[in-house]
Amino acid sequence: MTAELVRGQNHPLPHTRLEIRVTAAAPVMACATLGDAQGTVRGTEWIAHPGSPTLPGIEVSRQAASGLRFHIDLEAVPEQAHLVHVLLALPEGVGGPDRFGATAAPFAAVTSTDGTEVASFTLTGLDSESAVVALELYRRQGAWKVRAVGQGYAGGLAELLGDHGLPQARAFVSGIQETVARHLASTVQIPLPGAQDGVRVRHEGLSSSATSGTAAQSGPAAQGGSTVPQPLASAPQPASDPVTPSAGAGAPQGGTPGATPSGGTPSGAAAASGGAGGSGGAVNYTHPGRRTSAPPTPPPAAPPAEPGRQPRPVAGDATGWSLDERLYNQVWGMFEDLARAVAAYRSAIDFAESRLDQELDRVLSDPRNRIGGAGEAAREAARAKHDQLAAQAREALDRDLAQLVAESEVVEPALPAAYARWDNPVWHAYRVPMEIPMALRLGDVHLPERPDLRIPMLVRLPLERGLWVDSGRSGSEAALMMDEAQLRGLALDTAVAHAGRLLAVYPPGEFTVHVIDPAGSAARSLTPLTASGALAGPPAAGAAGVAAVLAKLTERVDLVQMAVRGGAAESLPPGLDTAEQLLIVNDFPHGFDDRAVTQLRYLADEGPSVGVHLLMVADREDAAAYGPVLDPLWRSLLRITPVPDDHLADPWVGHAWTYEPPIVPPGSRVLFQVLEQVATARRSWRP
Repeated sequence: MTAELVRGQNHPLPHTRLEIRVTAAAPVMACATLGDAQGTVRGTEWIAHPGSPTLPGIEVSRQAASGLRFHIDLEAVPEQAHLVHVLLALPEGVGGPDRFGATAAPFAAVTSTDGTEVASFTLTGLDSESAVVALELYRRQGAWKVRAVGQGYAGGLAELLGDHGLPQARAFVSGIQETVARHLASTVQIPLPGAQDGVRVRHEGLSSSATSGTAAQSGPAAQGGSTVPQPLASAPQPASDPVTPSAGAGAPQGGTPGATPSGGTPSGAAAASGGAGGSGGAVNYTHPGRRTSAPPTPPPAAPPAEPGRQPRPVAGDATGWSLDERLYNQVWGMFEDLARAVAAYRSAIDFAESRLDQELDRVLSDPRNRIGGAGEAAREAARAKHDQLAAQAREALDRDLAQLVAESEVVEPALPAAYARWDNPVWHAYRVPMEIPMALRLGDVHLPERPDLRIPMLVRLPLERGLWVDSGRSGSEAALMMDEAQLRGLALDTAVAHAGRLLAVYPPGEFTVHVIDPAGSAARSLTPLTASGALAGPPAAGAAGVAAVLAKLTERVDLVQMAVRGGAAESLPPGLDTAEQLLIVNDFPHGFDDRAVTQLRYLADEGPSVGVHLLMVADREDAAAYGPVLDPLWRSLLRITPVPDDHLADPWVGHAWTYEPPIVPPGSRVLFQVLEQVATARRSWRP
């Protein structure tokens, strides 16, 4: 039976190999410290944190998330350490809450490696604290126990570590926060709750890897690797770890808060609603972060299934006020389903491997089994059990993947232009829209378990952050195989395709594109924009052109901000272009002096809130001379690439997803024809 702890209560630990699962209403970062008999942390080498996530016997999540995992092997903890403290801290400077009192109470569950919950603790009563000691694991008379602590620190992680005896804690924590900020910049943001007006309708016959015995027991383990606003900007070396536990994917089994916290992140009880025990029955696929009030427009009914077969998927299999909204919710539902199914599969494989290691350890610990037939038979039996568990997990995953592939084959042809690939026939019937769509497709994402199952990467409009097309060769293998000039040209082509799509989905006169090309090197790639007449003016060249465009857009941001704050929108100058503005910047920082760099940072920070957006085409190494001054700029932008690259992470589990940019089919004139229609509509449009 699970022990539901209160502050100060302890409980014996029946196992030395443990997982600690934390659910929070906002992204938090995980740390763990070792302490001596007096509770003192002897140095930074006794601290596990996102920048250095492992210690002997301890591994923590590599990025801040609303669902965290701590992997503990108490037998491997150094003998000098008598305590293990489990710490939670709020990231700084990333736009999230600055105190735990502003969010729902975090929940921590201690489980064995097979998923059996040992103890749980809800960290209630927190207010101004931004860091907290959640749990303490301690030795007592040769055995280990867990104590619910819940001691918070208003001074944050630096104050907490300093209180535990770490010298120069503030400088050390500054480095941790910087690492976490970089990782969060590469996370695809889940749509805000208000943007999700319906729940995803799932067929009852759909299987889930979460329902296989091993997956249900173990939940998603922390995955190493690279790191898909709460939707993106990318970090050079991101990490991917669990974010939000789900039913069968590591959700707490009991003692969890009953309500869904604000912000759309499920609490432990809500996340466990699907039943992770593998006891049979349909899995509840309702996404707990979505509003369940059904709007007037119902989803289409699924065709009846043939006997013994799964129901056939239909496009728009989610609720919403329009077909576009239903498709948007359905795509995000597919995204989440795939993330959680793969998490359950990977967790099941981790469990099978952990069980194999334990059984082999037991065999080798008995001297009688080290030689002879008995030992070999035991080893073969352990390997056979491992293979059986792995095969069961793969079978369950394949069922889920087959259903999602079938759904994708139905959904993709039904997508409207804003959500569709460039090779979709919908573009051949394109007409300039009269309304702004909900979202825009920036490309596709996929996981290595099924590379051909590509999920559209949809971001809400208007854009909440700028875009950065990385033209550097420091990323994927595909980038390293290309020469510098070829990669830069491809990055420019990618940027033009994104700009063309943005122009195409906005009504006439409601979206304006400017270009800064200081050296004039982008002429070929810019041809679709310049030849069609879709640009507001010729690309700005030279230092003078850079200064003029930046001054104009900076002034626009200032004027609109003052008008909004003063409640006097009608006082804007008559000639001010009130349309959304996109600034394409090529070859940064060439042609930029210090003043221009400052203005660019200002536009990146303040522009999106008043309709001014950046689309940077740049190699970060070219601006290395500026040092950390430009780090906030890169973090504020969503990093995308001109070639496939696995730098994005999902907001639920934190897998490393491979991003693929939208490619205009070779030889196709679809982009040019669409932009010609946009330019013609703008010339004929009258305000």
